[in-house]
Amino acid sequence: MNMNAVYSWAEIIAIVLLFNVCFSTSYRRTETQPQVCALCGGSVNNTAVDLFCSSSAGRIKGRCCLKNNSISDPERIIGLDLSNCSLTHVDNLQGVSTVVMIDFSINPIVNISDTVFEGFGDLNFMILPPHVACPGGNTSWEKVELKEGKRLCEGQKNMCNQTGHLSVYCPENSLCAPYGPGFSECSCAENFYGYKCLRQHLQS
Repeated sequence: MNMNAVYSWAEIIAIVLLFNVCFSTSYRRTETQPQVCALCGGSVNNTAVDLFCSSSAGRIKGRCCLKNNSISDPERIIGLDLSNCSLTHVDNLQGVSTVVMIDFSINPIVNISDTVFEGFGDLNFMILPPHVACPGGNTSWEKVELKEGKRLCEGQKNMCNQTGHLSVYCPENSLCAPYGPGFSECSCAENFYGYKCLRQHLQS
């Protein structure tokens, strides 16, 4: 018997086994849905989030629309439909900061704190019960309207200055960046770092 052939078959089997382990681990990781996606039952077929998901080439998983930019990127939540879920309050949306559209309509929610959406820089469209204000107030959105018993918040405004230069709200050597409805954050300009961006990398 040719030993080289035996070893190459053994190597092939090892590679196949390794591939199966990696694939099944990857598959399980992809199939694990965030807790918020299973917050309540019901279908999202033909809802605003479903239509948005279809137009964005995403896929529905529970109450979420998931999408990744490439095969190597992990899926992220871009749509969240929690309409008609009997929610009385919203206080934790951990793991959903990449969302672009949220529907909270048909819920007995009294109020939603603005801080819930801190860090939600991509959020661009919300559907709320009519008595609930848009996060950050009307000035944080391009368009706010009441329509068919729902409050629509559309087009999150950039709270920073529009020129992209140093912001008056941030320390010297830092730049302002949007950080959710009504929020902004300061990040150090290039070559600066540390407390209040006061330290500078030396040019080589």
